[in-house]
Amino acid sequence: MKVLTVVGARPQFIKAAIMSKTLAQHAELDECLVHTGQHYDDRMSQVFFDELEIPRPAYNLQIGSATHGAQTGRMLEKIEEVMRAESPEVVLVYGDTNSTLAGALAAVKLDIPVAHVEAGLRSFNTRMPEEINRVVTDRVSSLLFCPTPTAVENLSAEGIKAGVHLVGDVMYDGALYFSERARSHDHSLSACGHDRQDYILMTCHRAENTDDPARLNEIVEAANGLAETIPIVFPVHPRTRKQIRAIGRELHPNIRSIEPISYLEMLLLERGAALILTDSGGVQKEAFIFGVPCVTLRTETEWPETLRGQANLLTEAHADRITAAVHSQLARHEPMPDAGECYGEAKACERIARLIHDMSTSC
Repeated sequence: MKVLTVVGARPQFIKAAIMSKTLAQHAELDECLVHTGQHYDDRMSQVFFDELEIPRPAYNLQIGSATHGAQTGRMLEKIEEVMRAESPEVVLVYGDTNSTLAGALAAVKLDIPVAHVEAGLRSFNTRMPEEINRVVTDRVSSLLFCPTPTAVENLSAEGIKAGVHLVGDVMYDGALYFSERARSHDHSLSACGHDRQDYILMTCHRAENTDDPARLNEIVEAANGLAETIPIVFPVHPRTRKQIRAIGRELHPNIRSIEPISYLEMLLLERGAALILTDSGGVQKEAFIFGVPCVTLRTETEWPETLRGQANLLTEAHADRITAAVHSQLARHEPMPDAGECYGEAKACERIARLIHDMSTSC
């Protein structure tokens, strides 16, 4: 059975790394990997394939950046060409990017079943492009692989019940698997000039924050204020760096602004941080997995289980509120919840592989 996997952005590379290893253990499943080129910079793309030993893509579409409509349209055209050439029995997509949406739409228009990893996630914020991508992808999918019971409930509330499976979280599988390998990158902490738990790790990349000058200004204001008392390590997305310059702000000298880093380096910095400040769904979840307090620069989350025990605090992009949430987390004494209870027993990938195989045998 040929499985055509569509990836294009950093979070998908990470999920594909652990999922592809599992698919390779099933002789009856033949994976064809397609990289859309949504993330095309080596530090955002190729380094993940090299470091995580992801199979070399059979196709690299080299789409690059563009507006949402233009980028998705180019992907649709190129992915359809690949699907016509490869004739897969199922198309596997991950998460909520434009690559996810384009892969799903191209497949369903060619009457090819779609399998969606991380189905059922909802932020209920339709201003986020990712939310639209999730909802549409779930609507056209035949197999919906849900990471949590909440995701199953979200789909049920929308009337989607056929093909829904609670499998656990692929990112949880990957975080556990790759965290041991990350130990070989222990130089990352010393390279940033910090020891464990004496810094905040910060990321900021979502368009709702970076493309809104007022919101971005508040986030930079908060970060600069926090840096007066605790160092901040800030791997800066290229778009974020450009937008910070555009609003005329400078980062405090105590903010270590670095280029995007590899997944293993990021795991190490996450595990060593005193606190994580982010707007990333994946990073807030990894903070939860590693038991690191988190403040998320959004008023909603598609991962509500991270809010248990106030392990993750949501905050509007307002400098005073961000600062208060960070100080509250740094002062916490409560134990962090056990992420394993939320995300399964690190068996999500195996469950997905078996369900794909079962679909092929039932056809």
